[in-house]
Order: sequence, then C-alpha cells, then structure tokens
Amino acid sequence: MVYKNILVGLKGRMKNRSNNPLASVIMPAYNAVKYVEQATESILNQTYKKFEFIIIDDASTDSTLNILKDFRKKDKRIILIQNKKNLGVTKNLNKALELVKGKYIIRMDADDWSYPERFQLQIDLMEKNPNVVVSGSYVEVCDSKLKTKYIRKYHHDDTNIRKHIFRYSPFAHPATIWQAKVLKKERYNESLTTCQDYELYFRVGKIGKFMNLDKSLLKLRIHENSVSVVKNDLQWKNTVLIRFNAVLILGYNMSKFDKVYSFLQELCIALLPVKLRFILFNFIRRLNLY
Repeated sequence: MVYKNILVGLKGRMKNRSNNPLASVIMPAYNAVKYVEQATESILNQTYKKFEFIIIDDASTDSTLNILKDFRKKDKRIILIQNKKNLGVTKNLNKALELVKGKYIIRMDADDWSYPERFQLQIDLMEKNPNVVVSGSYVEVCDSKLKTKYIRKYHHDDTNIRKHIFRYSPFAHPATIWQAKVLKKERYNESLTTCQDYELYFRVGKIGKFMNLDKSLLKLRIHENSVSVVKNDLQWKNTVLIRFNAVLILGYNMSKFDKVYSFLQELCIALLPVKLRFILFNFIRRLNLY
C-alpha cells in the first residue's frame, strides 16, 4: 500500500513537470569574463529545470566566449550565438527574441546572479495571473564581489506600480519575466542604447498589468563598467524623453507631483556632475517614500 502511494505520488510529480511551461532565458554578454561564470551557473542551478538559455556573445574580445562554449558542452539547454561585430544590448535582446520558443521570457545580465528559486516563483506568479505582462522582484544591490549593500524594493501591485512609474523604473530589468507573446510583438526600441526597458514598460503597460514579488530573487552587481555608471548621463536624458513620449504618444497622465519631479530631474542633468547625480538618485530611490 505504501509502495503504491509512492508510485502515485511520483506519477503526479512527473505529470506536473511535463505540464510545466517552457521558459526562455535571454542574456547578452560582452567582455564579462570576471562575472559570466557566476551568472551562468546561477541560471543552470535553478530549481525550475524546463528552460532554454539563449546567450548572445556580442563580439567579446576577452575569454567570455570560451567560458560560454565550455558551459554549452555540458548543458544542452544553452543556445549560444556569437556576433561577428558588436551590436549593443538593445539589438542583442531583439536578436534573442527571434529565437525564443518559450511561453515566458526571463531576463538575465552576464554580471548578475539569480537565486535558485527565482524561476519557479516567477513562473508560478505568471501562471496564476495571466493578465500580468511583466513581473519583477526585489533585488540586492551588490558590489563587484556580490557583497550586498542594500535591498532595492519595488511596489507590488499594478495600481502602485503605475502611480510611481514616472518617478523611477518600476522593475529591475535583469530580474523580470515577461509574457513571450507580448515581448516578441512589442520588442525593444533599437534607437535607445540605454533605458530601453523603461520605454518598453510604458508600451506593454497598455496591454496588460504589472506585478512585483516582495522577495529578493537577484543580486544586481554594480561595478565600474555597469551601464548605470558608464552611461549615467545618457540614462537621465533618455528617461526624461521617455516620460514625455509616454504622455504625448501613449496617453499616460502625469500627476502634478510627477511633473515637478521630472522638472527637478532636468535641473539635475543640467547642473550636477554625473557622479553626484548617481549618488543622489540612489539615495532617494532607497528611501522609497515619494
């Protein structure tokens, strides 16, 4: 009787696994030799196993490609593409979208680290909330050695996410999961080399709902080559333009507070040096009060 119950339990688990939706992980990589091994291992060690891992090497000049080739030999879920010339993050993401076969698309960066339960929790959320087009989570902002500095929190529900969308990005991009059919249709705006995710959130927000898990599922590494550091000046300028386009083209409404906030950001762009802007934004963002 006990043996029979065990068999029934095993059959039930196998059935559930076979019904699990396929996820497609997309990760661009460029000269990430210091971090790509940790990032890749964190994906391959997920408790949720049914995924394809699409990696685009953007013509790296270091050993990034060799490291990825070694991983591909060991795990057939990896689909490795090598660019002959450097295309940049935005074009690489769209290139990866053309290869996607899964129901959901999970973003990852080559210098970050995902917790093992990340995929399972995010896919469970999407399965239970079919009207959600993109979802994220809290992230641990870390130094180059993955030592946590602080936890960056995000609003959980659609109403509050939309309320604050003009003040800061509603998601940590490398911690997001998307409905594949929506992302493949909308795609990233290739005219943007930064903030391509922020612009996309406004567009997909017209199609479905937003949601964030109130749990940290990713370690977000900040180092000297991070986009938020290297291209901070361009990020600020693009952010302001994206917000105006959201109002003028997509029909979003800005509150009086949001208008004042955006104006103050424009002043910061004009008056403050990049490093001071970066420090100020992160300080205000951590307060999470506005």
